[in-house]
Amino acid sequence: MAKIFPFRSYRYSARAGDPASLVTQPYDKITPEMQERYFSLSPHNLAHVIRGRTSADDTPDNNVYTRAAGYLRDWIASGLLAQDHVPGLFACFQKFQAPGGGRTLVRKGLIALGAVEDYSQGTVYRHERTHSAPKRDRLELLRHTRAHFGQLFLLYDDPRLALDARLDEAARKDPLTRVTDEYGAEHALWPIRDPAEIAAIQRELEPHKLLIADGHHRYETALAFRNENPGCPGAAKVMMTLVNMQSPGLVILATHRVVGNLPAFDTARLLEKARSHFTVEQHASLQALEARLASAGPYESVLGAAFRGDPRFFAFVCYDPARGLDVALLHEAVLGRMLGLTDEAVRDQKHIRYIRGFQAAAAELASAGSQAVFFLNPVGIEQVAEVAFAGAVMPQKSTDFYPKLLSGLTIYRVE
Repeated sequence: MAKIFPFRSYRYSARAGDPASLVTQPYDKITPEMQERYFSLSPHNLAHVIRGRTSADDTPDNNVYTRAAGYLRDWIASGLLAQDHVPGLFACFQKFQAPGGGRTLVRKGLIALGAVEDYSQGTVYRHERTHSAPKRDRLELLRHTRAHFGQLFLLYDDPRLALDARLDEAARKDPLTRVTDEYGAEHALWPIRDPAEIAAIQRELEPHKLLIADGHHRYETALAFRNENPGCPGAAKVMMTLVNMQSPGLVILATHRVVGNLPAFDTARLLEKARSHFTVEQHASLQALEARLASAGPYESVLGAAFRGDPRFFAFVCYDPARGLDVALLHEAVLGRMLGLTDEAVRDQKHIRYIRGFQAAAAELASAGSQAVFFLNPVGIEQVAEVAFAGAVMPQKSTDFYPKLLSGLTIYRVE
């Protein structure tokens, strides 16, 4: 039973400046270069809070987390962040083109608070494992700021598109905020404050199971914070954006694997091993390999491969009526059995990096230490749902939902 709630959001006021100079990509997508650019845009950019600079002089009383809490207090006190007078929900539309071109798409979401529930309750489901270091970092930030700055991205399944129609109705007016991010995606926000409409939306979502698309670490951080604060009702809720699995604007990109710095790596030996597990095809160009992956049949797994110093491109193909996930096959058969990468090495990203885009991944072969690139087709949303609702998880970096939800459009301060 999905429980959602309206809330009195904090949002940047006009005094803070252009929203495009204030909001950011999610914290874990902020590279050092992006961090510096965000800092240069405005002294009030949210990166100062969610991805602040550390210092060699940091102490328990003056560190990245205490400074984040100070920024938040100061911005609220000075009116740069203002709280809505009445509780509400928000329609959030993202208008974009997927990388590689194609038609313009719109992904429609509902921003709300959601109940923080243990996975065992059977309402919220994960599809990825989490790691302790990011959760420790986010928990310290939450402890100091007592606020959530970005929405978790959760999915529900409604072929009738009933909530989407309500969101369309809310979006008939001028938006509260409209901002274009650095990737060209346009994000627009409309309030939903009528109590009767809010109640109708709550009833609409109540029967649904929720699947975490992005934000596993932050969700489990919210769980830990709730458990630490049993006397604080606000800690039992977290800010989220809910999107219909049936949305035509739901896009999942492939994330390719770059392997490097493996001792005694040998291309010929790897190809020999591959022939005992797969039909190995040779292709003349990267474009031909990309087309081969795109043409994979319903019972066909196709993994692409390219190697440093080798002009050839390969497809590892197998046929299986009970076909599982290509990404799981790659991790188990190729990275595990053939290359000897342990689960721990993959979790710690030893010898492996993750790259979006065929051209970008292939270009990584020129990087120092790189030895091989393995290309994947994107995972389908049906496969993600099947794995998650069965209580299983997928390998790390199996999904890349595009575009990301911006942080800072709405802020939930735990009261």
